[in-house]
Amino acid sequence: MTSTLGRVYHIAVFGWYALVLKSLIAKDGEELPPGIFVYGGPWKYLTFLNLVLQTVFFGLAAVNDLHPGKTAEKTLGRLKDFLFSVFAFPVGMFVVLLFWSIFAYDRELVYPATIDTFIPPWINHAVHTFVLPVLLGEVLVQPHTYPQTKNALAALGAVGSAYLSWIVWVYLSVGIWVYPLLGYFSTAGLVGFFFFNMTVVTSLYLLGDKLNSHFWSRARKK
Repeated sequence: MTSTLGRVYHIAVFGWYALVLKSLIAKDGEELPPGIFVYGGPWKYLTFLNLVLQTVFFGLAAVNDLHPGKTAEKTLGRLKDFLFSVFAFPVGMFVVLLFWSIFAYDRELVYPATIDTFIPPWINHAVHTFVLPVLLGEVLVQPHTYPQTKNALAALGAVGSAYLSWIVWVYLSVGIWVYPLLGYFSTAGLVGFFFFNMTVVTSLYLLGDKLNSHFWSRARKK
């Protein structure tokens, strides 16, 4: 039975992410820094896609918590667990870790200072910082059933390849890289950078699996 804490947590986090998403979408009509929403709007940014992903996951989790039907709850539960384990946790953690690593080295490579006049600090931290503790909180609040590793990694690889194809398409269409950092790589460098990122995401998937198993196996023993 879903705990009351889990229900409150899912509803609260969904409400928070919905607010952040609404605030970002509302800015689409404002005067933007050059090139920020050219071709593809916010949908070319992994941060924005991750925000949508987190909102959908926590919305689905809230619906699953509150739905009275056992058959529907079981179906929603499987979908929720798959979405969290394969995408929400590894991608969300990846966004936070990669963003702040590059930001600490040179923010202009990933988040130019001109964006500060458009996106307030609270939204920046909502999408680049707050995600990490929320995901760790989800691990502690509710157990998740993980799929077979080979199936999970295949799904991650397919989605990662689709996103790479999308940002390359954006560059070929308008001559602007989604992230300035990408402009410093050769073709071989881009491929290497992609595989490095996929290795990190894969490691984060495995970390999520380990954390889930470790915490909830101990909880069941107690």
